[in-house]
Amino acid sequence: MKILDQIKILIISIIGLNIDRVSSWQSQSSKSRPNIIFILADDLGWNDVGFHGNDLISTPNIDALAYSGVILNNYYVQPLCTPSRGAFLTGMYPIHTGLQHHVILATSPYGLPLKFTLFPHYLKGLGYSTRLVGKWHLGHFRKEYTPTFRDFDSHYGYWTGVIDYFNYTDAFETGGSPGYDFRRDMKIEYPKIGTYATDLFTDESVKIINQHDRSKPLFLFLSHLATHVGNPGTPLQAPEEAIQRFSHIEDESRRIFAAMLWKLDESVGRVIKALEVNNIQNSQCGKEEVRGSACVWSPLLNNPGRVSMEMMHMTDWFPTLYHAAGGPESALPKMDGKNVWDSIQGNSPSPRNEILLNIDPVFNGASIRVDDWKLLYNPYDINYLGPELNTWFGSSERDFSGNEYLTSKKNHFKNVENSLAGKIVQKLMPNIFQDIHIINKKAENRLQFYNSTAIPPGNKPEDPRGNPSNWNNTWTNWCDYIDQNSNSCVV
Repeated sequence: MKILDQIKILIISIIGLNIDRVSSWQSQSSKSRPNIIFILADDLGWNDVGFHGNDLISTPNIDALAYSGVILNNYYVQPLCTPSRGAFLTGMYPIHTGLQHHVILATSPYGLPLKFTLFPHYLKGLGYSTRLVGKWHLGHFRKEYTPTFRDFDSHYGYWTGVIDYFNYTDAFETGGSPGYDFRRDMKIEYPKIGTYATDLFTDESVKIINQHDRSKPLFLFLSHLATHVGNPGTPLQAPEEAIQRFSHIEDESRRIFAAMLWKLDESVGRVIKALEVNNIQNSQCGKEEVRGSACVWSPLLNNPGRVSMEMMHMTDWFPTLYHAAGGPESALPKMDGKNVWDSIQGNSPSPRNEILLNIDPVFNGASIRVDDWKLLYNPYDINYLGPELNTWFGSSERDFSGNEYLTSKKNHFKNVENSLAGKIVQKLMPNIFQDIHIINKKAENRLQFYNSTAIPPGNKPEDPRGNPSNWNNTWTNWCDYIDQNSNSCVV
């Protein structure tokens, strides 16, 4: 049998997945279930991948999967690390998990609430081996919130939101006081300092694939650090030999970023090669921003080589992959995610006609997409680069250095409607603005509905006792080691 005949599904969303043919739930044994490899890239932009038109930075491995499969062009995720991961692993919008505001800071004593049973738990019920490699960022103040206590059989990586790519310390949230953050399960791990983090995570993933017990299906969640920034001072990091490949890019920061992305693409290729060598092929890809890049490859696709405009959200992976793994829908709790397998596999209409992007009561901002329209209420930005970059200003390859851009104006539509030309248009086309008001009201009503179901954000004040300077300069589950009578660690 040819190798390609054995590959069933490969989904790349800078989120990656492997899936075999789905047989009936009643007759499917653990051995025949699909292997799922989910590769998640962090902070990778829409235009950064080749299959969306970037010809400056090469992503040949990712592009090869996209062009020969299905590109998901209406795929949405959360804009930040913690809520995106929570949405994937629970199938719930962040407003329903308490993760709708910002991210979990490294010294904050809270995490993804324990009342939620995560995706790997349900896969273990189907006989899966569940592995996490890379970033967690869903809470670590107590051991019960860490990966191996939340149904991952193993974890190789880090607990906080960011680490240095070469020395594995997180100084991002401690005012420059670094703390070491690298674990194998609960134990501190000491890989060779100077080894690039993307390579470490790729090496571990390849090792897991090579040593996997074929009698069990595999769920591997490869949660990359790349292309997220590292610590202050040297936020963009890549091996020098990789940077030299992009010497034609004049801007130094963009040149380093290109090398980071090239190493990420190389990682995808190495993982796919390991799957081929071990005859464990089937996968998927995905990434984080708001509108994310995603693609699916599989010989089971009825019409490959196409771009799907069907609507999909990060929460949908949970029920979709569980279905693809042969799990019965009746076994899952009520969730916001939808099973979009038929849409991916057979180009059927998506069961979605709306996506809640977020409701943040702290920043007092919200956004929802309903049908083909998106409503933004009090849009805000976490501003790192200045207000001139807080809005759309063109392609990601556009040079903005030394220039300022006119920012978007609120209530711009009202100005258009009341303008001289707008009034004339209303006479010629009486319903044009009325229709827009109806659409706007529909979206507002849906936002109000979701807001009525939201729980309060779970954010907790930072606890200085969690600072790594108190724990041998290492990030740890500090609340397990301090006075149990302290209220500051009670959640």
